[in-house]
Amino acid sequence: MVFDVGIALTWILFLALFPMVFFWYRRAYRIWFQRDFSEVALKRGVSPANPEQFAPYAAIINLVAGSVCVVVIVGVLLGQLSYETWSAMAGSTIWCKLFADFGLSRHAHLKAPPPKTDQPPTDAT
Repeated sequence: MVFDVGIALTWILFLALFPMVFFWYRRAYRIWFQRDFSEVALKRGVSPANPEQFAPYAAIINLVAGSVCVVVIVGVLLGQLSYETWSAMAGSTIWCKLFADFGLSRHAHLKAPPPKTDQPPTDAT
């Protein structure tokens, strides 16, 4: 057996799935059952004005990503998934979760548009 960079990266990807699943499930548990919204839709470490509004979306993102990675882990351990399949599933899940969390945090921190007035703008000149 020859040890090369490809094998090392494969093992790193596979072993990294375990802590990712743990943290994603723990985050979903904290949101759903403990009602802890401190990690919901953070932008630069700051929570949005109403994190409880976005908590179900964050919990679902974490649950789906964690579940897909559990399927990947079980599939690899049982020998049911080829390398190309499980690495594509794991990689796509990680990227999709990152993009979904990023989109949710940006949406949660949107500024409300200014209220419309019926008066025409005044000319200050």
